[in-house]
Amino acid sequence: MTDLTPDATLDATGLNCPEPVMMLHQHVRDLAAGGLLKVIATDPSTRRDIPKFCNFLGHQLLEQQEDAGTFLYWIRKKAD
Repeated sequence: MTDLTPDATLDATGLNCPEPVMMLHQHVRDLAAGGLLKVIATDPSTRRDIPKFCNFLGHQLLEQQEDAGTFLYWIRKKAD
């Protein structure tokens, strides 16, 4: 099983598109290569936007979960 203990957490609860992805971009930039970021969001559009963000920039979306309108994502930053 993959260890999903994050190096940093981004709480984007209550924010709507495009804010969660804009904040995600900044948090990933500040994270060390190979670091793990956990994102917490309530905007349903993150189900589409965060996987596309990871795919486009080469980061790895390790896990995503949904629970009662809260969306959780674990993203591994690509190596430099």
